[in-house]
Amino acid sequence: MCSAGLALNQKAAGQSSQISLQDLSSFKDPGSSWQIAGDVNANLEKQNVLRTAKGTGILVNLPGKRNHGQDLFTGFEHGDIDLELDYMMAAGSNSGIYLQGRYELQLLDSWGVTTPRPGDNGGIYERWDESRGKGNEGYEGYAPRQNASKAPGLWQHLKVSFQAPRFDASGRKTENARILRVELNGVMIHENIELNGPTRGAIGGGDEKASGPLRIQGDHGAVAFKNISIRQYNTPLPELAGLQYTAYAGPIGNEPDLSKLKELSKGNAAALTATSPVLANEYALAYKGTLRVKEAGEYTFSLNTSGGGGMLRINNKESRGNRVKENLSAGDVPVEIFYARSNQWGSPSLGLTVQGPGFRQAYFGDAVTPDETDPILLDASSNTILRSFMDVPGQPKIVHAVSVGSPEKVHYTYDMDRGMIVQVWRGNFLETTPMWHERGNGTSRPQGAVQRFGVPYFTLGRLSGQQDAWITDTTGSGYRPKGYVLDEQDRPTFRYQIFGSAVTDQIRVSADGHGIQRELNVTAPAADLYAKLAEGSVIEVLDKDLYVIDGRAYYLQLQDDGGAKPLVRDANGRKELIIPVRGRLSYSILF
Repeated sequence: MCSAGLALNQKAAGQSSQISLQDLSSFKDPGSSWQIAGDVNANLEKQNVLRTAKGTGILVNLPGKRNHGQDLFTGFEHGDIDLELDYMMAAGSNSGIYLQGRYELQLLDSWGVTTPRPGDNGGIYERWDESRGKGNEGYEGYAPRQNASKAPGLWQHLKVSFQAPRFDASGRKTENARILRVELNGVMIHENIELNGPTRGAIGGGDEKASGPLRIQGDHGAVAFKNISIRQYNTPLPELAGLQYTAYAGPIGNEPDLSKLKELSKGNAAALTATSPVLANEYALAYKGTLRVKEAGEYTFSLNTSGGGGMLRINNKESRGNRVKENLSAGDVPVEIFYARSNQWGSPSLGLTVQGPGFRQAYFGDAVTPDETDPILLDASSNTILRSFMDVPGQPKIVHAVSVGSPEKVHYTYDMDRGMIVQVWRGNFLETTPMWHERGNGTSRPQGAVQRFGVPYFTLGRLSGQQDAWITDTTGSGYRPKGYVLDEQDRPTFRYQIFGSAVTDQIRVSADGHGIQRELNVTAPAADLYAKLAEGSVIEVLDKDLYVIDGRAYYLQLQDDGGAKPLVRDANGRKELIIPVRGRLSYSILF
């Protein structure tokens, strides 16, 4: 018998495909402002400017004074769809993605905005009605939950799940379109938004259809796209029919033999459920039914047996776990499900999730109840400091982490064991549920769009040669944290000793909310003392003292290097940006 508690997998089950960006043939009658490029970058100081390099793989729109640009339509139409892509905004630019050509998700340079509106990046644009009167034409727009946007010239990642409107045989709309979910740069900004009608600027004069093309706004500003992936859902959901049950009395052992259990009742089952019609504890339920499969292909079955254990048999094959994959033909497939409750731990719940070609997922069983624990959220309406453990993906916990939040909604975490900025993020501050709920585990979680800086490392190290390996521990360094001091606005400056020098590390959020500014002051630095400013798969020099890091994930801008010369070097298959320390070093991280 299988144990309880399988988490339901929410991954879509349709067929995924990539839109080719080798040329413009995937699009219908593209205007002359659209082109294919091999590379692209923005100028932070110049509005609506993207610079391109020859090649393929990136779709770029470059409207101008003489060529105002026009919208771009895909050659295919879609209904229910998952869309995933990367995009880059020019400074001050404006664009949008219209699902079915009718429902717009706004793309905008919203860098540094603290309170986003429907017209900001990631917003669901307003509907429009002139008859509502001047100043009131716009309505039913939806602002993103928080501003998860990045700076111009950085790649942003967008994931959208859309459900098309439904129509009956006569063409009458029976269900509105829905934005099921939108994630921007890893942050959920919309969930289950019902769209009562098309947004402003929709094709078709405001009518709605079961399908329509993807449309990208092309007449408002410079924008670039890559890695455009779509997953369409056109197959009707499978049905679980002819369901019958048999209920047995306990006691239930680890390997129950149904022939030796007392049969209590049997009959037709209206639905799959873990609730016994006669007993509260020590019982078993055996179900038999038929899954009506609409399309042949690979199907994934996940059985949830909370509060008990269970077994699944598909097409007369018994599974060895609560999750099984089977290649099925279209037609009727026999299904058997067994659920046993042998104790009083947890609420009984039984559910079967089915994923297959051309549909998102089908669920049969008890209602899925969300975790009833209210999240404990820490706001940063003023400068706020929290010490906690902090998880770093793929690495041990940072045990002396200090997270600093700001009303500009730009935050960072500092590792006091290494003198390193571990991560920065924009948006909401921290969730502290894991730390403060019940016994807790001491960790907190960033709530916005996080930019991590890799495996934690020491900011300062000594190198006898510029190709020496960077230090990995405190051996021989004399490293000693000395805490931090607060200024009149409760902003910390960190202090520590290393290699015989006293260090102050002042980190401040920029007034415009574009990033953070860091100033290191080191007393009597050794001649071979260096600072490691960044590491990544790629580090590019864009301009004097301006670098873009790790595939255009964030910028680093040097401000005061004390006359030292920075160096980009190779290290273990990656790039590192290092610089000799002359006493004072200041730079900004823009993201």
